[in-house]
Amino acid sequence: MVWEFWTTQLDEEELVENNYEEYSSSRATGMNGNGPSKLVDPLEDPLPGVGTYEDFNTIDWVREKSKDRDRHREITNKSRQSKVALLLSVIDAFSGWLLMLLVGLMSGALAGGIDIAAHWLTDLKEGVCLDGFWFNHEHCCWTYNETTFEERDQCPQWQSWAELIAGTSKGGAFAPYACGSGIPEIKTILSGFIIRGYLGKWTLIIKTITLVLAVSSGLSLGKEGPLVHVACCCANILCHRFTKYRKNEAKRREVLSAAAAVGVSVAFGAPIGGVLFSLEEVSYYFPLKTLWRSFFAALVAAFTLRSINPFGNSRLVLFYVEFHAPWHLLELGPFILLGIFGGVWGALFIRANIAWCRRRKTTRLGHYPVTEVLVVTAITALIAFPNSYTRMSGAELISELFNDCSLLDSSQLCGYQQPTNISETGAGNSLADRPAAKGLLTALWQLALALIFKMVVTVITFGMKVPSGLFIPSMAVGAIAGRLLGVGMEQLAYYNHDWLIFKGWCSPGADCITPGLYAMVGAAACLGGVTRMTVSLVVIMFELTGGLEYIVPLMAATMTSKWVADAFGREGIYEAHIRLNGYPFLEAKEEFDHSSLAVDVMRPRRSDPALAMLTQEGMTVGEVEALVESTHYSGFPVVVSQESQRLVGFVLRRDLLISIDNARKRQEGVVSASHVVFTEHAPPQAEDGPAPPLRLRGILDLSPFTVTDHTPMDITVDIFRKLGLRQCLVTHNGRLLGIITKKDILKHMAQIANRDPDSILFN
Repeated sequence: MVWEFWTTQLDEEELVENNYEEYSSSRATGMNGNGPSKLVDPLEDPLPGVGTYEDFNTIDWVREKSKDRDRHREITNKSRQSKVALLLSVIDAFSGWLLMLLVGLMSGALAGGIDIAAHWLTDLKEGVCLDGFWFNHEHCCWTYNETTFEERDQCPQWQSWAELIAGTSKGGAFAPYACGSGIPEIKTILSGFIIRGYLGKWTLIIKTITLVLAVSSGLSLGKEGPLVHVACCCANILCHRFTKYRKNEAKRREVLSAAAAVGVSVAFGAPIGGVLFSLEEVSYYFPLKTLWRSFFAALVAAFTLRSINPFGNSRLVLFYVEFHAPWHLLELGPFILLGIFGGVWGALFIRANIAWCRRRKTTRLGHYPVTEVLVVTAITALIAFPNSYTRMSGAELISELFNDCSLLDSSQLCGYQQPTNISETGAGNSLADRPAAKGLLTALWQLALALIFKMVVTVITFGMKVPSGLFIPSMAVGAIAGRLLGVGMEQLAYYNHDWLIFKGWCSPGADCITPGLYAMVGAAACLGGVTRMTVSLVVIMFELTGGLEYIVPLMAATMTSKWVADAFGREGIYEAHIRLNGYPFLEAKEEFDHSSLAVDVMRPRRSDPALAMLTQEGMTVGEVEALVESTHYSGFPVVVSQESQRLVGFVLRRDLLISIDNARKRQEGVVSASHVVFTEHAPPQAEDGPAPPLRLRGILDLSPFTVTDHTPMDITVDIFRKLGLRQCLVTHNGRLLGIITKKDILKHMAQIANRDPDSILFN
């Protein structure tokens, strides 16, 4: 069944591609004049492939929305005529919700499988369960009751290896799009750009498998970004089973926006945060109905993940925290200090990582991606193994740092001096602030070394040819810094409780400072500094930890980190990688404050050849084909005549080639001398004249967006951003002067910022 589904999808894709690729071979056949005598009009007889887009091109949002309105209007009119048509209209209306249900179920099931497999492989590096090799360490020791609480991870059923086994992932040659985070490319695709194969079935299979291997390898990476990519792959594959999403690129991107929310939902167990992440960070077009469907899909995915219970704790949250002491208003100072650290770290990380990735692209290092992965993995394993905090996985490290020490806790981070007497009426297992013992001091030195190690190795790891997320590594850096600061504040309060800042709320013997809370705030600050997320990050953090009462410290640290990081540069890590790769993405956060006009950016320039255009009458098939073959443009404006150059419309190159190709096959007598007309009525022909003209008005966009030559470029850029345009024509008193494409705008903005304009698509 699955194979038939993928085969059907592949056949549908090949049908569209072959209509364009067979153009040159079919032209010779059509010139013989042996085809059927039917007069072809694309307006009355739609052709397969017309209205589709080539690879590495931007979709026309306005045309796609217009197509969807026409389709919806036709369904509504038919539903009034018969009960069967009414039933079909109801099915069409609910197909979007059905698709969201399937995306949520599929993504949740895959995420649960990835979590279980990654946890198992992580433990497999250290040992194997004798009762069953498929059990991880925790599940293997569940049934063993003859051990103390401190030795709860030791049982005879679990046997350790003599040496560490590290895994890595290789799949770049078979599915080259399966590597990396995926979020920069998802953002670009959601803005309207087409990257064929990036959301395909082989990318999904290889990314799912290699993500398990990469997460369990011990590298400084996470699974959150790749899970967004996996969810979008699921959505794209399922979209091909629904006609209205398969044939409309704009509608498909609404589903992909919801899938991005599903990816974060299953990565963190944060459905609301996932919806806000898609709205704030990823999506380009996010209507209200997409908000509802994203919420529904994230809910289904979270429910599916909860049913699988991959963490084995019957909770959806990944790092459940329950701090015993509330935070005090005066602690906002250290929290803001963590925000400053997160902003500085985020800005420095982005610059260092982009510099390293650019070096990878421009040197011989980029020619050996597998060797780079193996070398970095080996170095990471050798350096990380002696330190227990670098040896454990990122999720385990963060959970350890968020932990609030209790009486029965055997962690090194809880190595305080034991009190001489413990009140029998104490509140549960909570303890008052205590002086640090040797075990805690040793742990702090190890954490300091782990902080340096994580900061360096994350710069090198992110961007390698492995599935690599950035959320967990960034949170780990912030959590380490926060825990160090929290312990420092705790000891300061213990030895100096009579200071003014501690008087009135931190008396001797009280539990004043919670280091785990500082770790949580530091994790949010560093992640915010790297990604520049704000609202969605705060919601993800309290969903991730269950700490709803700590929203104010999280908000303070997150906003501080964003302000500090923006002072160094407004680009987040994903926007920086989009620019590094040269993707044609117009960032809404980037302001255009230059005083240039449309005439300064449009093509042709004064030194360029004349603008390539078609006339609505008078051109032959041979002349049109010669013009198309001599240029590389994605479309051509159509004017009344070469003399007047009054604008009539705009036609896409792909639609033009497919229409001529089909006319040669299906219309008798179409030769190079046949006339091409874009008028509503074909001109009269003499009885002994040439064959009937080829009417192509049906593929002509009669309402292309235009601006005058004196339109300020800041307004033009806003039009491109808000309408998702791929090109805009420039006129003067109705006369065509030139054309501005999204690529022209990006090149112009790069020149203003003193960057290489030729780096746009692709570097």
